[in-house]
Amino acid sequence: MQSKPKILVVDDENQNLRLMEAMLIPLGYEVVLARDGIEALDKVREIPPDVILLDIMMPKMDGFEVARQLKEDEEAKIIPIVMVTALKEVEDRVKALEMGADDFLTKPIDKTELQARVGSLLKVKAYNDHMLNHQKELEAEVAKRTEQLQQAFEKIKVASLDTIYRLSRAAEYKDEDTGAHIQRMSNYAATIAHKVGLNKEAKDTILYAAPMHDVGKIGISDQILLKPGRLDPDEWEIMKQHSIIGAQILEGSDAESIKLAEVVALTHHEKWDGTGYPKGLKGSEIPLAGRITAIADVFDALTSKRPYKEPFPLEKAFSIIKGGRGSYFDPLVVDAFFAVKDEILSIKEKYKN
Repeated sequence: MQSKPKILVVDDENQNLRLMEAMLIPLGYEVVLARDGIEALDKVREIPPDVILLDIMMPKMDGFEVARQLKEDEEAKIIPIVMVTALKEVEDRVKALEMGADDFLTKPIDKTELQARVGSLLKVKAYNDHMLNHQKELEAEVAKRTEQLQQAFEKIKVASLDTIYRLSRAAEYKDEDTGAHIQRMSNYAATIAHKVGLNKEAKDTILYAAPMHDVGKIGISDQILLKPGRLDPDEWEIMKQHSIIGAQILEGSDAESIKLAEVVALTHHEKWDGTGYPKGLKGSEIPLAGRITAIADVFDALTSKRPYKEPFPLEKAFSIIKGGRGSYFDPLVVDAFFAVKDEILSIKEKYKN
């Protein structure tokens, strides 16, 4: 059963309220009464009406101010307001319009005119309600689709990162005891990137780029990769080529993560003091992503088993990192590394062998 339209009648004189009530109820309307402006505002919040018949001359708060406040309220502004007044001056009507009045009724009220005004404004209110509901439905549908797209995008991101990890493991498969190395060091790098002040997008790009830092090892012979002892000078020169090979494999992409991976592959063995390879870059000449990946890669190498060494104890690894501040590593990156030490250890535990 459809509810009756609600009409709020606001007037400080009881006689006028009863008169309006007597005219409106037989027309099939539910009538709500308020005896001053403050009560009217309370009633609108409590029982939102479909039309408001508002007297102008009232104590406490006049009709002008009531109309102004209602039209500034996001929820109440669509309710049509009929100003009911004995005032006939043009200035008063202009002011009422400026305050947001939608129509006028002049006292004494004519029942036929009242019926026509209210009926017309109820149609306006019904149209406003329809448009508002339609807008809410559209917003809800947009929010739903946006959420679905976001979920799909997140699934793609997860799948992309998983693919990067798996393909990167192929390059390091014989050099490492486990593929967990690339998961640890890429998460180390992303954590440090956040601490040095990079935004979420840049942090995520490093998370995706860092796993490909040693992809060039696919071009290095097993004899060198798996040698249990120290490499001789000639072998070392061949091993150093993996950074150039990696950059060549990754060059030419339009994807931001692959472009950054090219930079990382080429520069993650450069040293702050200029003694690294392949170009001997020094200080800020080394891209920040390369500086960040360097410390993440070295820390994981120190604390992991390799063909030529057992894992170092944590304290020794931390001591080596600290000792490389300003020589091997960017001091800013070292400070960021130690500032997130607890997170680094959590990542190490999460992706343990």
